[in-house]
Formats: sequence, C-alpha cells, structure tokens
Amino acid sequence: MSSLRGKRILVTGAGSGIGRAAARLFWDSGADLVLAGRRLAELQETLWVARHVALDHSDEAAVAAFAEQCPDLDGMFLAAGQLLTGSVASTPIAAFDATLAANLRGPWLLCHHLGPKLREGGSVVLVGSNIGLRAIPDSAAYSVSKAGVHMLARVLAQEWAPRRIRCNAIAPGPVHTPMVDTRLAASEDPAGDLARLSSVNPLKRLGTEVEVALLAAHLLSDESTWTTGVVIPIDGGADAVF
Repeated sequence: MSSLRGKRILVTGAGSGIGRAAARLFWDSGADLVLAGRRLAELQETLWVARHVALDHSDEAAVAAFAEQCPDLDGMFLAAGQLLTGSVASTPIAAFDATLAANLRGPWLLCHHLGPKLREGGSVVLVGSNIGLRAIPDSAAYSVSKAGVHMLARVLAQEWAPRRIRCNAIAPGPVHTPMVDTRLAASEDPAGDLARLSSVNPLKRLGTEVEVALLAAHLLSDESTWTTGVVIPIDGGADAVF
C-alpha cells in the first residue's frame, strides 16, 4: 500500500462509496484527513478521528468559507458526485444543471478556492468515469460532466506544474457502491441490469471501492511524482475493448 504518512489530505464524498473507502485506506496508510460531505453524521461514521466538514461543494460561498479556515494541504481526493441516467432529449434541464453542479462545478470550485492551500509537491486526484471517455446510451448529463472533470485535471496539471503540484483523474467503470445499489433498486430488472453492468469488461465483474481507493492512494503518494495530467481508466479492461 502506498505510504501517505504525514500527508494532510482532503477527501470529498467521504460519507459513502469510493470516498468512504478511500478515507479509511488513506488513514490506515498514515494520512492526516479532512473529510467533507453533505451529511456530518455519515462523515463521523466513516472515520470519527478525522476532521469533519459538512459541505455542499457546489455552493461557492460555502466553499470559499471552508477555504478560509482549511489548513494547508498535501493533497485532495475529490470523489463527491451524483449519477443521472437519461438522454439529452429526456433529461430535464434542472436535472442537467444539478448533475453539472455536483460533478463538475463542485470540483472546479474546490480547486479554485483551495489551490492556494496546496503545498509545493502536492497531488490532487479527481474522480471521473469511464463513460466520460466514450458515449453510451442514456448517460448524457453524467458523461458530459465527467468528461469535463477529465479536462479539468489536464488543465490543472499545466497550471500547477510550476509549484510541482500534480493533478490526475481516474475513470472508474461500474463499481459496487451505494449509488449503484440505488440505481439497481429502482430498476425493473435488477438482476439483469447487474449482469449487464458486470459483463461490459473482460473480467466480468464490478469493481470494488477499495480497488479504486488503492489507485488514488498511489497517485497521492510520492510513488507517482512523474505522473500528472492523465486520465487513468480503472474499469476491468473495458477501456481496451470499447
């Protein structure tokens, strides 16, 4: 496991899913954590010994106020987001705006306001998606938002390079998270949808939250100091066959 000992890292979306798994893994690897999410109780359940901040990362005033009191950071893992299915034609404009706010505006605001808090040599990892790398049916708003996250990582890698701060994005495929469970629960054919999700990669299974967290830990550590400005698929090989 990559060593994060002594590094202060902000984790957003830390109340569940990939963010929660990452927070626990980073803590076990020696990091000093600041956990952010909408619900304070869920953050405390993730890791009660960390600092906890109830935060809507799409609210600029809230992010700016948080930045004023946030300590200097060695890294950020920005995992908060939301899933929305639907075509361009069928997606309500309000739902599109909410998806862009959660998945792209939020990370952009955090990087805008917290960039000055990052120490030289730090690292930021944004969570994109493998369907931000290609178009698939019924994922219009989500795909667009995650494609924007990928470009944001590339832009920040250029802008922060003089300070030796790295920025990368990871692009998970279907991962067994509460968000996926919610999607399956609302389906007319949960078993069939799970089988379809599991079949889109050569390994024929969903990923796990910890598998994604391990990649993030590597990118946040000093083991990846020459890796910046890239989007790394972590999707069981789906990127190689699509």
